Amino acid sequence: MVEFITKNEQRLDVCISNELQISRNQALNLIKDGLVKVNTKQTTKPSFKVYIDDNILVEFAKPKIKEDKFQADFDVPIIYEDDDLLVINKPPHIAVHGASSLKEASLVEWLNQNNFMLSNLNGDIRAGIVHRLDKGTSGALVVAKNNTAHTILSNQLLDKSMGRIYLALSDFALKENCIIQRPIGRNNKNRLKKAIIQGGRDAKTAFLNLIPSKNANLIAAKLFTGRTHQIRVHLESINRHILGDDLYGFKSEKDKISRVMLHAYMLYFIHPTTKQRMEFKAPFYDDFKQIAFKNFSKELFYEKTETNFINDSFCDLDSWMCIK
Repeated sequence: MVEFITKNEQRLDVCISNELQISRNQALNLIKDGLVKVNTKQTTKPSFKVYIDDNILVEFAKPKIKEDKFQADFDVPIIYEDDDLLVINKPPHIAVHGASSLKEASLVEWLNQNNFMLSNLNGDIRAGIVHRLDKGTSGALVVAKNNTAHTILSNQLLDKSMGRIYLALSDFALKENCIIQRPIGRNNKNRLKKAIIQGGRDAKTAFLNLIPSKNANLIAAKLFTGRTHQIRVHLESINRHILGDDLYGFKSEKDKISRVMLHAYMLYFIHPTTKQRMEFKAPFYDDFKQIAFKNFSKELFYEKTETNFINDSFCDLDSWMCIK
């Protein structure tokens, strides 16, 4: 619970966003969920006008579990957990949160059904979710247990003190290590896809060659922004494709690959309470390893995926070619 006195005349959602240092959308969710009172009276109208010296009370309730949600019949490995957050290794084929088109349980439903306390800044459907992964993508994901942690972690996404490094198996090796900085927006021809478009949102990714081979290549990608399908779109723009990514141009007559071979391998951030830097590595799932070990020796694979090696390799980005 947070209580404060207003200092300006403004909309309620703007007031809460500024006071709690959260996004306008997160403030809107708190108001619509009935968790805000103005001078002891509940209001669910984001545009409600507040005046100087009004008393604002924001209550943070545990997200509700709706009876009509799907039962989560899967398990999710937990890499780390404390009172503020947990880091999980999301399995492939599981959506992070629900949607009207989703007819199966999501990660949020699994978290609820296993009685994890979650933040509700993003509403019940996206409870605890600080950042997301595509359904087919596996790997490290941080989940906030309370709104203070959620706010601090969200801000780290914005100021880049939270970092994410992905590993992918691609059809062609990169010609050289490179940084791609090309804007991403809606694909006008296919609503499921994103595209490089003039006037789109700025997007920047660094790509590192790890292991080249004839049929599959191991590459690493470091995100500087977090656009939907960013890694996949940037690779397509240089005629490279992740194995299994039929949406963005991967073609194979022989292989039947059930998902995009993209894994969120490394995640680092500053802990919201202790202020210590934390770094996590998500173990690979069997489908990823199966393809990798067909094309590379295990010794070489584990040598090139050692975290210190990857971190050191990304240190000298100023010398890399930038593609715009």
